[in-house]
Amino acid sequence: MAMIRNSTIPTIALLLLTAASLHAQDTVEDIPGALDENEIPADFVQDSQIVPVADDSVDEGDDFSVPEEDSEDTLVREFELFKQLMRDSVFDEADTVAKRVVELAISLKGPQSNEFAKALTNLGIVQFQTEQYNAAQQNFESAIEIIEDNEDRLNARLVNPLQGLGAAQLKGGRPDLATATFRRAVHVTHVNEGPHNLDQVELLESIAETYMQIGDIDAAKEAQDSIHALNIRKYNLNSVELIPSLMRRAVWQHRAGFIFDERTTYRRIIRIIEDNEDRDSLRLVEPLIMLGRSFFYFDTSGSQSYSDSHMSSGEIYFRRAVRIATEHPDSTWQVIAQATLALGDYYMYDNNPQRARSAYRTAWDMLSEDDEKLDVRREQLEGVVPLRLQKLSQYIDKSDGEEAGLQNDDPLLQGNVTMIYEVSDRGRATAIKLVEAEPAEFTTMTNHANRELRRRIYRPRFAEGEAVTTPDQVLIHNYFYRQTDLDSVRAAAAAAKKKK
Repeated sequence: MAMIRNSTIPTIALLLLTAASLHAQDTVEDIPGALDENEIPADFVQDSQIVPVADDSVDEGDDFSVPEEDSEDTLVREFELFKQLMRDSVFDEADTVAKRVVELAISLKGPQSNEFAKALTNLGIVQFQTEQYNAAQQNFESAIEIIEDNEDRLNARLVNPLQGLGAAQLKGGRPDLATATFRRAVHVTHVNEGPHNLDQVELLESIAETYMQIGDIDAAKEAQDSIHALNIRKYNLNSVELIPSLMRRAVWQHRAGFIFDERTTYRRIIRIIEDNEDRDSLRLVEPLIMLGRSFFYFDTSGSQSYSDSHMSSGEIYFRRAVRIATEHPDSTWQVIAQATLALGDYYMYDNNPQRARSAYRTAWDMLSEDDEKLDVRREQLEGVVPLRLQKLSQYIDKSDGEEAGLQNDDPLLQGNVTMIYEVSDRGRATAIKLVEAEPAEFTTMTNHANRELRRRIYRPRFAEGEAVTTPDQVLIHNYFYRQTDLDSVRAAAAAAKKKK
């Protein structure tokens, strides 16, 4: 048992999904390549999360039946418990159960069985969720070796453990290995399902995310363009079935700084809805809000020479969203609250706190009517809600980003910057204080985090319907560096001191 490592749309988005938190999918299914970003407002996304989910697939030839009395029932019962714990995100207990399933699989079916490989895959998934990335990688690799021995190197069973392995490699600071692993999984889907299969979309999203994290925007765009080509091959250009993929595409375009392209995509979504339904369709509320938010940003792709990014240009889209939400006969209080809060957020971006507070007060009053609405009020207005969070550098220097991730003979180390601050009643970070910077020599990273924190915009906390200052907020930024980076900084500091 050496390979077991211990310790262990688009529909209108619900208001509850407009906060800045990221959630793993609830279903237990084949490992997806990335989080469903249809549920995440574009301007709240910093990093897509590649989150493997438990494999409960049953392949032809799988056989959990055993001669011992009740052994099959025990294995099935433990596996069902494992799936339920994963659905409930009780990962520590799921880790324990996954190990029991591994023990049963190896004792009943043998250490070279496909059932054992599947059990190892699921153990690796739990370890990924509990941030045991090295252990997860080893179990995914063991599962892959077993399947290769039993089947071949192109068998469809390989896709799940390959996808999990790539996710663990990426989280473990090896985007170079992750890219190769994801690309191998894509190739396996091509062999088994054909070059235009949609099963590869999540893998391509993982590849795009990997390139995003190492700063290769061109390669990420190439992967995203491949996804788009697959979807338009499958669906009619004016079909509502194309909208979910377009929403995801717009979110990526936003993160990559292709703001002009993002607006074009949202406008296309709006036209599709208008053509298939009408100009006052309730489904327009979400893309109108997202289009309005895009005007808070400047295009950084360098692909356009003109600019229509003045923030006031977006107000018309928020107002249209509010009108549709409040006047449509099938609208719900969730949709009305979502649009009203979005309008308030616009005024907060525009540094117009008087108008922002008016919209927020309207939402506060509406969300104070009963217990169900009070739950939403607590989440959306009684705590600080991030509205714009730009991505912080993952490596000590942007110019070193890709090289740091690809370095084989100089291991990646992790540094951190911790700051405390207040969020004012105007939605800005104030009273910023450095708590810790380790290593302290990387002052450029500390300054970078400080500058980004000052640029952030929040929906302030409300008490009795009024915006108030919120103290004791914490920013913890973890980043990668190499020992050679630290040695270089120390040498430069020593040389400067010597000159004095």
